[in-house]
Amino acid sequence: MRIGLIIYGSLSTVSGGYLYDRLLVEGLRRQGETVEVISLPWRFYLAHLTDNLHVRLPPHFDVLIQDELNHPSLIAANRLSRPHPYPVLSLVHHLRCSEPRPAWQNAFYRWLERSYLRSVDGFIFNSLTTQRVVHGEVGSRRPYLVAFPPTDRFGDPLPESEIAARARRTPFRLIFVGNLIPRKGVHTLIQALASRPFAGRPYRLDVVGSLTADPSYSRAIQRQVERFGLSPFVHFHGTLEQEALRHLLGQGHVLVVPSAYEGFGIVYLEGMGFGLPAIGTTAGAAGEIIEHEHTGYLIAPNDSATLAHYLATLDDDREVLLRLSLQARRRYLRQPRFHQTVTEIQAFLQRCVQTFPW
Repeated sequence: MRIGLIIYGSLSTVSGGYLYDRLLVEGLRRQGETVEVISLPWRFYLAHLTDNLHVRLPPHFDVLIQDELNHPSLIAANRLSRPHPYPVLSLVHHLRCSEPRPAWQNAFYRWLERSYLRSVDGFIFNSLTTQRVVHGEVGSRRPYLVAFPPTDRFGDPLPESEIAARARRTPFRLIFVGNLIPRKGVHTLIQALASRPFAGRPYRLDVVGSLTADPSYSRAIQRQVERFGLSPFVHFHGTLEQEALRHLLGQGHVLVVPSAYEGFGIVYLEGMGFGLPAIGTTAGAAGEIIEHEHTGYLIAPNDSATLAHYLATLDDDREVLLRLSLQARRRYLRQPRFHQTVTEIQAFLQRCVQTFPW
C-alpha cells in the first residue's frame, strides 16, 4: 500500500502522540508498506485555519492517515475532495475540546473538531476513552480501530528482585515525565510536595520534559519550586535521550503525572515496566491503565492534598509501595506489544482500501 500520514512539524517532536506516529511509520515500513510523511508547518491555532485556503489532498495514495491534531488545517481539503479518491482516516490521540479550558473556548474548538471529524471516512483511536468521546460527538457509523500506543520501547521489564530491593532504599524518589505545560499538572505535584502530610520529608523529584514547550509556564514552575524552598529536592532535566530516561526510571519509586487530561498516557505504562506505581487523574484515559490502589492512585485534577496523602503513604509504608510496584509490573506485561498494534493497523488499512467506498 501507498500510505500517507499528515502531521504538523517533525516526527522527532517529543510527545506521546508523536512517539506513536513515529513508531507506526517505522512499523509499517518494516511490514513492507510505503509510507510518506507530509509535514505541515507548526503555527498557532488560528493561523492553521488559513491552511484551508491552499492545502489539498495529494492524489497518489491508497489510503491517507491524518493526525487529528491537524484538524484546523484540513477541514476544507477533506470537504472539497469529496468523494474522496481513497479512504481518509483520522488518527485521534485526543480531542482538543476535551482539554480543560473556559467553556466558550471549548465550544469553539468542539464546533471545528466536529466539522473535521465528519469530513473523514474512518478512525484509528489510541484508547477506548478517545473512541467514546469521538463517537459521542459524531456517532459510530464510520469504520474504526482502537489501536493502543507503544509502551515497550524500553524492552523487558525490570526484574522483580530489583524492584523489591529498590523499594527499601532511601530517599524516596519521584519521577515526573511530560512536557512542562499546564495540562500535565506538574504545579499540582509541586504543591503536594510543599503541603502536609508530605512536607519536610527527604526525597528527590526528577522532572523530565521540555522546558521550552511553554516557556512562561516553565519559569512559573521553577519560581514555585524556589518559593516553597524545594530547590534542593527538585531536579529539572529537560528532554532526555532514551538511555538516560531508562536510568532514571530504574532508580525511581513512583511516577507522578497528575495531568488534567490524557487521551491515553503512554508514560504510565512505560513506568510500570520499571515497577513504578503511577499516579494520574480521573480525567481522560488514565483510568484505563491505573487501577486505583492496585497499580497506583487516581486523584481529581488539581487535588494536591490527596496527592500529598498518597505520596506520604508510599513513603511511610514500603510494603504497600512494593505491592503496588509488583502489580504495576504485571499490568505492564498484560499490555499488547506495539508490533501487534502495527499488524492490526496494517490489516485495518488493507480492509479500508479493499472495501472503499463504503
